[in-house]
Parts: sequence; structure tokens; C-alpha cells
Amino acid sequence: MTEYDELVHYAVADGIATITLDSPHNRNALSRQLINELFERLEESAADEAVRVVVLRSADRVFCSGADLSEAASGSMTEGAGALVELQRVILTHPKPVVTRLGGPVRAGGLGIVASSDLVFCGDDVTFALTESRLALAPAVISLTLVPRLTSRAAYDVFLSGRTFDAAEAASMGLVTRSVPAAELDAAVDAACAQLLRAHPQGLRETKKVLARDILGYLEQHAEEMIALSVRLFGSDEAREAMLAFLTKK
Repeated sequence: MTEYDELVHYAVADGIATITLDSPHNRNALSRQLINELFERLEESAADEAVRVVVLRSADRVFCSGADLSEAASGSMTEGAGALVELQRVILTHPKPVVTRLGGPVRAGGLGIVASSDLVFCGDDVTFALTESRLALAPAVISLTLVPRLTSRAAYDVFLSGRTFDAAEAASMGLVTRSVPAAELDAAVDAACAQLLRAHPQGLRETKKVLARDILGYLEQHAEEMIALSVRLFGSDEAREAMLAFLTKK
């Protein structure tokens, strides 16, 4: 694989590993290749003693458009659903803080990455949507991190309606740490990383374990059930018809 083929880039500077999603042809959809490379970059950053903080971001204006529907519509989601559960688990249990920078829209499965992250900063122009219900699906495996994060009323609202909501609302419901003016996003991320770099690595690692305990417990308790639900729904005639209609329209 050449650097032009990879979908997830990795760079380290001043104690910070930056992992960049760069798959513009499908708006950073969670394809098999992208997820596999993201696993590799997260593993690399966990093992690198020079890395104290991980920043996860996108290369362009879209952070993540959710599942790769072209893959999902043509085959079983068993592997994909399991991989997305594991991705959330890896982020939650990463020994270093994962700071996610959202400079563009986030849809569906991408919100699982957001909910798994330790700190999340977004520009005030970023929008979010859990569009699964409109495709005869449910946000099954990403509910494993979203449900513990969101207020119950907010979860009912955005899960059922599939509507688009803005950055201020995302902050108020607990999905993101902070919404800032778009022009100040990089400064906000840099300031957060600077504060984290002042902490001791052991302090960060052990504090993450304390904070993630309840979310991880919820994930482990419901993972198999949500994987089975995801596989059943993605394999249904209703969902296949809805996904194909969406892809054709797109």
C-alpha cells in the first residue's frame, strides 16, 4: 500500500499522535479498509512511548458519513457490526486520552466514534444525525456508547426521528465536550492537548479506566445482542430496499 492508497494517516509530534481519516470518495464512511487502518493507528499510538495524547480528526470537511452502505447493501454485516463494537471498545480502553476534532458533519455510525472518545470538540457549524431509522435500521451497535452518554430524552428524540441537529444541541445532550466557533476549533483542541500533556501518563491511564468503567460495562453487557440486531436489520428486505434507494438517489 502506498501513501496515496491509505485512508487513515498517522503522525507524531510533541507527544501528540494525530490520526487523520482521509477517504473523501465516500465521505469517510466506515469501510472495512478504513476501520482496519484505524485499528492499526490506534494500536500504534498505544504502543508508542513518545505518544501522550491522541488526536482523531478528518482531512476534509466531513468527519464521517457512517457505515459504508455500498458494502452493507451487498453482504452480511456480521463482520462490520463486530468491528464497530471493537472499535468503540479500543477507543474507550486506549491507555492515552483520545481527543476527537470535528470540523464537519457526522452521521450514523460515525457517532459511535464520537461517543467513545474522551474529549470531543466541534465547530459550531457541525451537524449530526442518526439516520438509521430512515433506512429501516436502528443505531444498534453505536447505542452501546451513545446511550450512556446522552440524556434519555435526547436519545429518544434523535434516535427515533433521524433528524439533523446542530453543535450546540450536541453539547447540551452530552454528545460532545464543547462546541466552539469554527475558526477557534484548532485552538480549542491545542489548548485541551496542552492541559492533558501536563498530566502524568499513569494518572491519565488510570483515570481513563475509572471514567470508562460504566460505559464499558454497558457495552460488554449488550454487545452481542446489538450485533445480532444490527445483522438482522441490515439483512432485512426492508433495509436492503431502503439502502439501495438511498444509494441510487445519491
